[in-house]
Amino acid sequence: MNTTAQDHGFTHTNKLIFSNSNTEVLIDHAIRKQGAKKTPEGAIVVYTGKHTGRAAKDKYVVLSDLTENSIDWENNIHKMSPETFAGIKKDVLNHINESEHLYWSTKNVGAHKDYALKAELFSTHPSHTLFFNYLMRDDGFKDHNLGSYTIYHAPTLKIDTNKYDVRSETVITMDMDNHEILIAGTLYAGEIKKSLFSVMNYLLPEKNIFPMHAGSNVDREGNVSVFFGLSGTGKTTLSTQEGRLLIGDDEHALCADGTFNFEGGCYAKTYKLSKEGEPGIYKASKTRGAILENVVLNDKAEPDYYDKSIAENGRVAYPLTYIDGVKEDSLGGLPNHMFLLTADAFGVLPPVSRLTKEQAMYYFLSGYTAKLAGTEVGVTEPQATFSCCFGAPFMMRKASEYSDLLGKYIDDHGIKVWLVNTGWTGGAYGEGQRFPLPITRRIIDSIQNGELDMAEYEKEEYFGLEIPKSIHGVDSNILNAKKTWKDQAAYDVQAKKLASMFVKNFNKFDVDSAVVAGGPSV
Repeated sequence: MNTTAQDHGFTHTNKLIFSNSNTEVLIDHAIRKQGAKKTPEGAIVVYTGKHTGRAAKDKYVVLSDLTENSIDWENNIHKMSPETFAGIKKDVLNHINESEHLYWSTKNVGAHKDYALKAELFSTHPSHTLFFNYLMRDDGFKDHNLGSYTIYHAPTLKIDTNKYDVRSETVITMDMDNHEILIAGTLYAGEIKKSLFSVMNYLLPEKNIFPMHAGSNVDREGNVSVFFGLSGTGKTTLSTQEGRLLIGDDEHALCADGTFNFEGGCYAKTYKLSKEGEPGIYKASKTRGAILENVVLNDKAEPDYYDKSIAENGRVAYPLTYIDGVKEDSLGGLPNHMFLLTADAFGVLPPVSRLTKEQAMYYFLSGYTAKLAGTEVGVTEPQATFSCCFGAPFMMRKASEYSDLLGKYIDDHGIKVWLVNTGWTGGAYGEGQRFPLPITRRIIDSIQNGELDMAEYEKEEYFGLEIPKSIHGVDSNILNAKKTWKDQAAYDVQAKKLASMFVKNFNKFDVDSAVVAGGPSV
């Protein structure tokens, strides 16, 4: 049964409702009515004010019989009462009804016909509607077996903290019983994308499907690789690989049939974006209709990707059709290889390690990378960052549910898992150097083409990792991290320090002892 906007509580006349509008209409409205700027190539540029990234501390879920024991409330998810949700929803509807126009778009999340979610967005902003259209999918499925979720999007509405028990004027909240999402008080478009990712992460494990914060690609013979990683570790870069088709760069799942992308577009970082380093993303950013978010324009109205005065987290959003070398149906088989990417700024981890199933589960749960000195106020030396499952903010259930699914798929399908350090070698940040991208690509290639199946391995002493002794085209001296340090004793101190961080972080997980044993010993 088709519903109307009025059924959702909106009072706009049909003339003022822009339902499933095409790209040109939304671009025009973004420029004329929202104040978006335009580049010479026809990309639009928008700014998000104080929120240039996710409002991680303002995430809520309605507490109910359904969610009380299924949500991991300790994962920085706040509880909200049904009454508070209803009150905020009323304020959101009133705010949207006061807007001149209503933008309404319907898409799906998930490229697999049996595991697709219908998604609807009601928004006051045409650029966010365009973002939704790019990032979601339009597969034309008659049925949506995961059901339907509706987003009510009021990015300029400030929630009254005196009226409601909320932390700030910004609220991102989900009602899992009634399949509704409210986003208020933030213009950052990523909240739309990540809210739906969170929903998929909540729904799929009940069906024994493994959701992943990961990129994926496939070669001409159908061999699939999956790349897990936090921001800055190379997930997008490495999943965009010459000679292979991109399935997607960020959100996927594994089912018995194989790999499927959740999305129909990309939301890539732009800081230091260049034609030489990221030709696909660079090309997309210069395509008409691309959305540049918090990107500085020079006096010629051209993007300056090396200017981070607005935000280092500048982004470009575009549909997958804007780039070459894409798997059109966003589907692939079961992966041959999974890569857990980490940018180790301590210079301790080797560039590549072969993992057992238990090690794979351990490092997946740990989700380790490192913040660099200078990236945040007060950060004067590298700091370990652990984000379980390589995407803690979006994992709605207990982490062990996701790691158990990883172990199941490894067992059932013989998937090989590798830990790849895209960070530092020859010393910690400030003394050593970052692994050159061509070296990391050569390592990935050697795994995908089977070279490392025949390699001889040695065991690293602190983490128990298996390290190949040689890789064609790679200096053997860099494969064992300790050998790259001039001061071996200093390496030992740093390695013990990082190992103890892993152990301390892992104490919070209630998992099988064999998985615990997959980590370092201190």
